[in-house]
Amino acid sequence: MNPSCARCKKTVYPMEKLNCLDKYWHKGCFSCEVCKMTLTMKNYKGYSKLPYCSAHYPTTKFTAVADTPENLRLASNTKKQSNIQYHKDFEAQKGHYTPVADDAETKRVQESNRIASQIAYTQHSSGQSRLGIQQRSQEEVRQIQTQRRMSQEHPMAADHSYQPPPQAYVPEPSPPAPNPAPVSSAKKYVALYDYTAADDDEVSFMEGDLVSDVTVIDDGWMEGRVERTGEYGMLPSNYVESI
Repeated sequence: MNPSCARCKKTVYPMEKLNCLDKYWHKGCFSCEVCKMTLTMKNYKGYSKLPYCSAHYPTTKFTAVADTPENLRLASNTKKQSNIQYHKDFEAQKGHYTPVADDAETKRVQESNRIASQIAYTQHSSGQSRLGIQQRSQEEVRQIQTQRRMSQEHPMAADHSYQPPPQAYVPEPSPPAPNPAPVSSAKKYVALYDYTAADDDEVSFMEGDLVSDVTVIDDGWMEGRVERTGEYGMLPSNYVESI
């Protein structure tokens, strides 16, 4: 027997069933309890077995913890392992020189790389030189043959060196003019809340950011470009307001 939807209480068939928060939903009924924005398995937040969006998720209250030595040690370890502390250390160490041990194996590898690079460069230079000499030799042979043929056909011109006819100048085509950048005439939107992208095709923005080039997809989502970052992608339509 097919279960009932937790939102509309109608029967949920297997093709449209969504199992989340220990309940069954229609895909269109799985929406925020406050703003009714359609949610997915990637951007919902559950509270008391009910779905919420990031902006309307109920604020949790934290319990004060005493600053005992053990708690301070745990907090310090957590901070060191967090991505924020790692990114801060990475930015601080960027551009600094890291010394490498000068052991025997490292020196042997460096010398082997240097010799291999020098051999490859020498072979390439020698090949280019031989090719240039061969081309010049062939050109000289053709000039001598042409002079002999001209001397046989015109004996009076035998004492004059052969001069090849000048080649006609062919002007290079001018590059095409660049196409002007398209100017968007669509109305703009302003962000009412902060939003962090939950998928690769979404964009993140902050409160007060302007969004242009907007294309409305459905009641809950649209596509647009955040002017502050220049990123283009999907965003929830209830997070922005038309201006």
